[in-house]
Amino acid sequence: MKFLLLVHHSEQTLSDLGETELGKMRDESVGLCNQLHAQGQYLNAAPLHPTSTATCVRVREGRRFVTDGPYAETREQLGGYFFITADNQEEAVSIATRIPGARIGAVEVRPVLDVAGLPEN
Repeated sequence: MKFLLLVHHSEQTLSDLGETELGKMRDESVGLCNQLHAQGQYLNAAPLHPTSTATCVRVREGRRFVTDGPYAETREQLGGYFFITADNQEEAVSIATRIPGARIGAVEVRPVLDVAGLPEN
C-alpha cells in the first residue's frame, strides 16, 4: 500500500531551532529516506517552503479565485511529506515515528487511493 506521511509543525518552532539543529534534522530525514529506499519503501519526500510562499486556488461556478497564504490558519503548518510504501497502517505509523519532525510537531499518516488510469512514475 502507498501512504503519504504529512509532517506538520509550527514554523516558529522550526525557525527557533537554529541552523545547526535544523541541519541535524534534515540530515536525519535524508538518512531515513535512504534507509527506506534500500528497503524498497521510498517513493518521494521533500520539505516545503514556508506558508508565506503558498498560494491557494479555488474554482467556484467556473471562476478562479487565487489568494496568498495557506488554506487555513492553524498553530501547525504542513512542513513536508514522505511518500512511502508499507504493508499496512501499522507499519506506516512505525515509519512515521522515525521522522524527525514528529518530535516537534505531528505526522499525519494517510493511505493513498489507487486510481485506475493515472500515469505511472
